[in-house]
Amino acid sequence: MATLQAPTPPRRIVPGDVVAAFSEYLGEWTAAQITHLDPDHQLAGVLHLDWSGPEPMSVADLGEVAPLSRTRGSFTGQPAHCHYEWVLPRSYKVIGTLPLLHEQPPNSYAFGWGMGLDLTLERRRQQGDESKWSDPWAKTITDTELNDPLAGPADPDEETRRLTVRGVQSLDCARLVERYPALTGLTLVGPVTLSSASSLNELTSLKHLMLSDVFGTTEADCLLPRRVPALESLELVSVPAEYATAMKRAWRPEEPQGVYLRIAKPRKPEWLAENLNNPLRDWDGREQISAAIYKKALAQYKATRRAVLAELASGHSADVLTPRLVELGEQFGEAFNELDERAGFIETVEREDLYDALDAIITEAEAASGADLAWAGKGLTEGCESVRDW
Repeated sequence: MATLQAPTPPRRIVPGDVVAAFSEYLGEWTAAQITHLDPDHQLAGVLHLDWSGPEPMSVADLGEVAPLSRTRGSFTGQPAHCHYEWVLPRSYKVIGTLPLLHEQPPNSYAFGWGMGLDLTLERRRQQGDESKWSDPWAKTITDTELNDPLAGPADPDEETRRLTVRGVQSLDCARLVERYPALTGLTLVGPVTLSSASSLNELTSLKHLMLSDVFGTTEADCLLPRRVPALESLELVSVPAEYATAMKRAWRPEEPQGVYLRIAKPRKPEWLAENLNNPLRDWDGREQISAAIYKKALAQYKATRRAVLAELASGHSADVLTPRLVELGEQFGEAFNELDERAGFIETVEREDLYDALDAIITEAEAASGADLAWAGKGLTEGCESVRDW
């Protein structure tokens, strides 16, 4: 019987290897040693070295090296030693090997190798600078901060290299690229719907892309290795399945060249139809609505939506369907009677939201069929109105 071989890193690294990389923070090259590999969790122990200088061709160019020792907080006296994902980034290179400079495995974990940052912080302290560190090339922005400048003419921001965008409902990627052409890192946290997402291919210096709860993308928007040759890290969480599949197909062959790839929760069209335009989305986190109540409310809305759409797609006449829609409206109203009796959360705004949710189901059905379904909406609403206590 053949024995299963333990997985190995996509780019070959082994304990003892010394890797070098250019650090934007230092303006020089710096180095680290691989101390451990963890096949079970696909992690590498990385020991940062107290060295920076011109690009080294071999370990001999480093001279006598020692581990970088931390001098802050509870880490004082400990080496800068950390577990990272074991994909050696494509801009890093192995320059040789040395006997292990630290035998014990690290007890800390982080994502993104970020070589040079620890050394930068230690040198700041050595120079007496104890001020809080702030990445001079990073920016986090929200809806008004982003869309207002993008709405009108503005000079390109060449200084921002790492951009995080949160709290934006929609985003024109073409305008984003015009405004921030020098990005090396982009994180978009939604829910957000993108337009012109293929424009991200114009960010030719991009090294890191992370999209979470990002929608509106298709196969045609795929980021292409030949257009974004510096990419080292690609994370997609909760994006359209078509886009996720295209990105996986394009970037999986790049892993051996040093691209970390993570794709999770690809969303199929059925999921997008139920969740992307979720009319109760604003209930999530509302002060008087617990997470458990929101979950049950959303489940009831989805169940009602599926049932109503199925009835309207059945081909039966309005005379046959109206009693059934009234019944579904009653079930909807009674379900929220029960939830409200337990939690007492439905006030004027929530009541309007629930009727808007019923209207949204009918609007969706009208868009799919091209028919006027006002009669269906009337039956659904009358059923709910006849039983509701809220």
